[in-house]
Amino acid sequence: MHDAKWLRDNLDALRDAMRRRGKLEALGGDLDRIGELLSQRALLVHTADEKKAKRNSSSQEVARRKKEGESADDLIAATRALGVEITALEGTLAESESELGALLLEIPNITLPEVPEGGEESGIVVRTWGTPRDQEGVRPHWEVGERLGLLDLPRGAKVAGSGFIVFRGMGARLVRALMSWMIDLHTREHGYEEVWVPFVANRAAMIGTSQLPKFEEDMYALRDDDLFLIPTAEVTVTNLRREEILDAADLPAAYVAYTPCFRREAGAAGKDTRGLLRVHQFDKVEMVRFTTPEDSPEQLDILTSHAEEVLRRLGLPFRVVLLAGGDTGFGSAKTYDLEVWAPGAGKWLEVSSCSTFTDFQARRANIRYRPGPGEKPRFVHTLNGSGLAFPRTIAAILEHYQRSDGTVEVPEVLRPYIGAGTLE
Repeated sequence: MHDAKWLRDNLDALRDAMRRRGKLEALGGDLDRIGELLSQRALLVHTADEKKAKRNSSSQEVARRKKEGESADDLIAATRALGVEITALEGTLAESESELGALLLEIPNITLPEVPEGGEESGIVVRTWGTPRDQEGVRPHWEVGERLGLLDLPRGAKVAGSGFIVFRGMGARLVRALMSWMIDLHTREHGYEEVWVPFVANRAAMIGTSQLPKFEEDMYALRDDDLFLIPTAEVTVTNLRREEILDAADLPAAYVAYTPCFRREAGAAGKDTRGLLRVHQFDKVEMVRFTTPEDSPEQLDILTSHAEEVLRRLGLPFRVVLLAGGDTGFGSAKTYDLEVWAPGAGKWLEVSSCSTFTDFQARRANIRYRPGPGEKPRFVHTLNGSGLAFPRTIAAILEHYQRSDGTVEVPEVLRPYIGAGTLE
């Protein structure tokens, strides 16, 4: 959420920020209304304050007259009338504040200056690692997985519908190995505290991390309880500190969690959904960091490097892409996508998005820190990134590590967790 006080004097800057995101046309009417409400609020507050001051003065005069034995009936009536007017003004102000708050929840974050303008095609590849395997002779992961008995796509669909996957045998063991190894790497070497969090979240939590109200149609809801299956552990991990004031000495604070994730993908029509490319339920290890505004840029680099290290140790060629404004997520101010090369599918697959949200989520969730003893609390900056998402990582492993005999080599770092060197 944006700072209403800042917006009052910087509405044109917000318009320009939405233009750079490619959202100005869609949000122009909302921005106009926000401007009107900000002006209305300022006038209402000023008028109410004047009347309160006048009422206080009248009350004091009433007290003086009564003390002196003088009549104060006229002032008493006037004071009561002022009270009625103040109540009406406060009611109008509350309605205005409610409408303003609802509109602000629909406005995306402001991207940082270094984020390029444009859509998906305007993203910038900032670095690459490894040598992509040639596509010749490489079978797509969905063929390899089913042939080796690692994936059971038909039974997943039978149980829950399309987009739900069953892993079997060594496939299930591969999922479990990835979870344990990634968590071990991030906790033992990268300094994260592991947390095991609920797989559902309430509406306040979803608003805090900016999934609601914008993306409600993309989520699975438990309507009777007003709960939602989480689309990412970002929701529950970030909201662990909702409505809290952190000590500056404890920053940066870093958490990592494994969770299943659930996404309806209501807007995914026409996209490639074969195999593990786009599913409704998937497993993911998520990294979340809380930091000061001053350290936020460095913390994004650190977060991204931790996700990259997972791919390096798996031996999977990847590239890091700085997303353009039109492709940057609703709450993010800057995002690096990590894309792994999948030779069988013949495409780069996103396996991690590492983002800084600046104070956007912190304002919505009221997460602050105290810079020093007795100092006024400030909003933290929140960052998160996948470390990594499993389905496309598994797809890349099945394609990159294929052997000519049809088996799949297990990446060296996973062998102690799987207890085998080959998937067959």
